[in-house]
Amino acid sequence: MAECGERPWGHYVVLDDSADTHKVKRVHVNPGLRLSLQSHSKRSEHWFVVSGTGLVWRDDERIAVTPGCSIDIPVGARHRIEAVGDEPLVFVEVQHGTYFGEDDIVRFDDDYGRVTR
Repeated sequence: MAECGERPWGHYVVLDDSADTHKVKRVHVNPGLRLSLQSHSKRSEHWFVVSGTGLVWRDDERIAVTPGCSIDIPVGARHRIEAVGDEPLVFVEVQHGTYFGEDDIVRFDDDYGRVTR
């Protein structure tokens, strides 16, 4: 059975966690909600939007995304994504690096009180 994670903004399902070099998730963000502003020290991420409309924050950039868009998040970049519009935002996240645990998250801002810095 696939690993799943419920979060205040929606949920994710791990699609592949079979290698030491990468992890793949399908992430579902509920309408009007967003992930924390965060960074990772041991992994980069590549996001491919499957459905919905979103706004990606990557350091000082704000990038609108729609189905078919992809975006790269380098190691150490402050980032977040939010679902804008009336439907959920769904994207596939490919993590690449040396460690993929949930404890490789530094939160700078969070709508749900989970700031860690």
